Amino acid sequence: MRRLWWKVLCVIFLMYTVIGGFLMPVPRLNILNETIRCLYFHVPMWFTMIILFSVSAVYSVKYLRSGNLRDDIFASQFTYTGIFFSIIGMATGMEWAKYTWSSAWSNDPKQLATALCMLIYFAYIVLRGGLKDEEKRAKISAVYNVFAYAMMIPLLFILPRMVASLHPGNGGNPGFNTYDLDSDMRKVFYTAVFGWIMLGVWIASLKTRLELVRFKKENSFQFDHEKKHSNA
Repeated sequence: MRRLWWKVLCVIFLMYTVIGGFLMPVPRLNILNETIRCLYFHVPMWFTMIILFSVSAVYSVKYLRSGNLRDDIFASQFTYTGIFFSIIGMATGMEWAKYTWSSAWSNDPKQLATALCMLIYFAYIVLRGGLKDEEKRAKISAVYNVFAYAMMIPLLFILPRMVASLHPGNGGNPGFNTYDLDSDMRKVFYTAVFGWIMLGVWIASLKTRLELVRFKKENSFQFDHEKKHSNA
């Protein structure tokens, strides 16, 4: 993940997303009008969140199999970054809903399910913060993280589709792919998805590297401290 090319590509993609997202023309759709530009900033946040949570769940399973604390660090930092993007995704969605649904919060089933999913992951932060022993914290949080990921799938992809919803693609509403989106808008949207996902992975990898440095430093200090006491 330290290679430069994909980071440069991430910056280029996001610059194109911001410039194209605000300046390029968009279809004049009923109700949506100019607010459809939120598509470039709202939907990719959820894609990024899902990717980060998926990577985190994989590392949690790896930790449960190996017991290597390095896997726990990867899992926790990818989860924290995923939570950050979930907050941005919720904020941009509420801003979009304020202009298209006349209310930032309308108790839509997709909103409620997403909020519940976020609360489950917020509890992950509280859980890790309340456990001081590293191995116990890693084991319990890994089990909880797998549980949280298993809950995310029905909350985001199954339950909202079973009831009436204002969201596109849910409750009988057509998805955005059936709207008359022009080729320019599709180019910006797909670029935005890849750009935000790469940014999320970039942030998570930086946080992971910093945490690994802190972990090695603390354990090295503890080892040296114990060695001095044993020699004394």
